[in-house]
Amino acid sequence: MKKHPWLPRALGLAVVVGVLAAAGLPAPAQTPKRGGVLNSVLFEDPPGLTVHESSTVSNVWPVSPCYSNLVIFHPLKPLDSADTVVPELAEKWSWQDNYRSLVFFLRKNVKWHDGRPFTAKDVKYTFDVVRGAPDAPAKFRLSPRKDWYVNVEAIEAPEPHTVVFRLKRPQPSLLLMLASGYSPVYPAHVSIADLRARCVGTGPFRLKEYVRGQGLEFERNPDYFVAGRPYLDGIRYSIIGERGTRLAALQTGRLDAYMPLDMTKLLAETAKKNAPALVVAEVGQNGSDNVVLNHRRPPFDNLSVRRAVSLALDRRGYVQGVRHGGAVVGAALMPKPFGLWGLLDADLRTLPGYRTAAQDKAEARRLLAAAGYGPGKPLRVELVTRTTPIYLDLASFVVDQLRQVGVEAALKQLETAAWFPTLSRRDFQIGANLTAGGFDDPDAYLFENYKCGSPRNYTDYCSDEMDRLIDLQSQELDRAKRLKLVYEIQKKLEADVARPMLGWRKEYFVHGGHVKNLVPHNSLYNYGRMQEVWLDK
Repeated sequence: MKKHPWLPRALGLAVVVGVLAAAGLPAPAQTPKRGGVLNSVLFEDPPGLTVHESSTVSNVWPVSPCYSNLVIFHPLKPLDSADTVVPELAEKWSWQDNYRSLVFFLRKNVKWHDGRPFTAKDVKYTFDVVRGAPDAPAKFRLSPRKDWYVNVEAIEAPEPHTVVFRLKRPQPSLLLMLASGYSPVYPAHVSIADLRARCVGTGPFRLKEYVRGQGLEFERNPDYFVAGRPYLDGIRYSIIGERGTRLAALQTGRLDAYMPLDMTKLLAETAKKNAPALVVAEVGQNGSDNVVLNHRRPPFDNLSVRRAVSLALDRRGYVQGVRHGGAVVGAALMPKPFGLWGLLDADLRTLPGYRTAAQDKAEARRLLAAAGYGPGKPLRVELVTRTTPIYLDLASFVVDQLRQVGVEAALKQLETAAWFPTLSRRDFQIGANLTAGGFDDPDAYLFENYKCGSPRNYTDYCSDEMDRLIDLQSQELDRAKRLKLVYEIQKKLEADVARPMLGWRKEYFVHGGHVKNLVPHNSLYNYGRMQEVWLDK
């Protein structure tokens, strides 16, 4: 086994056996203990340390403890919603002008890790840069969530501790956007270039050291603005590229907690069997497995060929064969019980691609034949994916499904550093992709992935009618009416084959029984702050 200098000697696991249900009752209250270093893990180096330029948990998970948001989802409540948003850098907030102005009243005496004071100027700076405002004083290389903020008309800082987001139209989901782990506030006095290599935040932990290929280490921030927090002395994220070595480190106690995304249901069951003291928490991940088709490049500029690909995919076979029951079939939004907005199963079963595998595959072959492909002339494509096991598991399934209808897909693997730029440049034909939302709300997914011109709309799907519907649902204040619109949107996306969806993964977050208050949420980006976590040992 390869040695990893960032891993301490075996710590031993508390003799605690249990499985935390997603919506279960909290454990009996205990008095938190102070001290200790939490040991977690990454499967790769973060692609830079700037969350706002990121689209991966490999960045958000280790960097979250350094920063703070205006507001945050309650760290101890697993299902994120408007009802679980709590203050962080803001003491309170107020919706005004019929949801067209959102006013934040900020904490005073908050310091950046370099000792400079935090003010409203930092908030305005951050989100002007994120949304690419014409007068923004800096620019990100890539701003994946720029389209979250297309409805923001202006951000004002009338006083040092007051910020106003002025909107073009009502948009209640803005508060949830700002609570996402994707939405930290940056210091206006530190350049974006500097933040790519170091972390200067207001969060509960300060970056102590980052050694590429080995790990990141954080230490307690003695000037953190929440009294008595954090409980930990520090956090260590070891980088372990090989999945078997990561699991061995977890099972032998050299890791206190795993990381989101990488742990499948089957792996979690194996880890629990080998180390019964581990705690396994099952929640939604707000992460989908999907296929990205480049609508601007042959052959997928042809709707019939796109439909054939979607029809070839056995969604229920994927749930069992790829995720071993650790996923649910769903369309463009996460379905119940983990999400609030996804199409119901009864609706899905009526749609092409969600019926019986035999019926759908037969129709796929007919469509391909009509497009000029068949046994004597198979459709040959290059299918790209990211070089991590959870992507490769999906890609292998997609290749096999396409083969069954006469499509020959050659698999090409890309490292993370190349994966996201390849998608952003649209330099691919077809890809096996994982997409996770920053929070469970239609605006988190629809603006990023389906709006014309969005940086993360990797397929380049574009429909004026869809853009109109997305804007319409976003401003609807009546939840029942909004849900009806969202159902209509999902059915149209399926008909247009905007992005074939296979399903929505469940998260199996694993940690030692001695790790307290590390509660996974139904979005994998929203529980990395660690300010409430403590070690019972």
